[in-house]
Amino acid sequence: MSVERGLSMQVSVETTSGLERRMTVGIPADRIQNEVNKRLQQTAKRARVDGFRPGKVPMSVIRKRFGASAHQEVIGEVIQSSFYEAVMQEKLNPAGAPSVEPKSMEEGKDFEYIATFEVYPEVALAGFESISVERPESEVTDADVDTMLDTLRKQNTRFEAVERAAENGDQVTIDFVGKIDGEAFQGGAANGTNLVLGSGRMIPGFEDGLVGAKAGDSLTLNVTFPEDYQNLDLAGKAAEFETTVQAVAAPALPELDDEFFAQFGVTEGGLDGFRAEVRKNMERELRQAIKTKVKAQVMDGLLESNTVEVPKALISSEIDRLREQAVQQFGGGNFNASQLPAELFEEQAKRRVSLGLIVAEVVKQNDIKPDNDRVRAMVEELASAYQEPEQVVNWYYQNEQQLGEIQSVVLEEQVVDTVLQKAQVTDKKVAYEEAVKPAQPAQVAADEAEEATAAE
Repeated sequence: MSVERGLSMQVSVETTSGLERRMTVGIPADRIQNEVNKRLQQTAKRARVDGFRPGKVPMSVIRKRFGASAHQEVIGEVIQSSFYEAVMQEKLNPAGAPSVEPKSMEEGKDFEYIATFEVYPEVALAGFESISVERPESEVTDADVDTMLDTLRKQNTRFEAVERAAENGDQVTIDFVGKIDGEAFQGGAANGTNLVLGSGRMIPGFEDGLVGAKAGDSLTLNVTFPEDYQNLDLAGKAAEFETTVQAVAAPALPELDDEFFAQFGVTEGGLDGFRAEVRKNMERELRQAIKTKVKAQVMDGLLESNTVEVPKALISSEIDRLREQAVQQFGGGNFNASQLPAELFEEQAKRRVSLGLIVAEVVKQNDIKPDNDRVRAMVEELASAYQEPEQVVNWYYQNEQQLGEIQSVVLEEQVVDTVLQKAQVTDKKVAYEEAVKPAQPAQVAADEAEEATAAE
């Protein structure tokens, strides 16, 4: 326990458990009364009281009528100001708002209250030597570019009407009505629906039943809804879909011509120019994918090698953030984020807060600040994807919030570089497709690292 006695207040602090602190603050009565008197004097200048002219109301009347409310207001303001004075005096770093319990509030007597709150933990960083990182090494080959061109063509497939029977990969235009036990059910009917056979868009058996059908055919598809179907009223039930095929269309890949290139903003250079633009984008994607995978391993390593006691207040705030993100991700509407159970997000919130505290300590101990040249390079790389990159660069530098986000990403990269200087790093040659393939755990860790760094 520590006790400080100043001219204006008395402060004592005790550790109740872990990060929780119980701080008792005593404010002399004369400090409270002086503030109340100032408030009442200001009130007297503008108060309107029957029987007295404005500004001429006796102070005894002002005190009787407005004294209690002025005292209450002053108490609230003194709690707020004295709390921050006290934590600075005691060199405490509160994590979250305090819980305040007044002990004595009688007018004319010293005022005392108890503030209970958590403090940020002291993070004792472990050495980076124990962290192992496997860093992918890759390049974009001509064959990779060929594969990407084929992918782009397939993504832009057109369908042309044919008069033959439908095959897997064809698009059929259908009308259908679904029935269970002879009764149509809600959401089970549609007209003019385009369906690519083999896409897996419909429940098992539906698309297979349309293979071999021709335009004008009417048929009944007997299928069973999966046991884990999202609509529990339909899950596991047998259904009949009375279906009419309006049209059958076969896929046709677009030609690699100027019209196709123009869809991607390439208007000059023909096929060679388009290949060069595709390669540039693939190389950018490759660099980012490698950064993401390395960063994820670094952040996992920091978490594994450092144990941090996390303030409950920070976890609670992070849970609220994750709830809001979940609501936005799934459409929002009138859904209240507080309805989502906190337990759903608790582990993720604890991980994010822990990571944020560790990363902040790496930044502090190594005095890392965003490198202006790297910030500029990142902005220019982002801008290079636009037709008028200089305008995009200027926009970033004129928008403080957007530039701040770039600075956070650069700071995060510098943290990774700092760790890699001492970590055990093994380079591994891999093909382009493997290098850019997203690994879900890595992506989550990368996102957490970025958000944690930005928060600090």
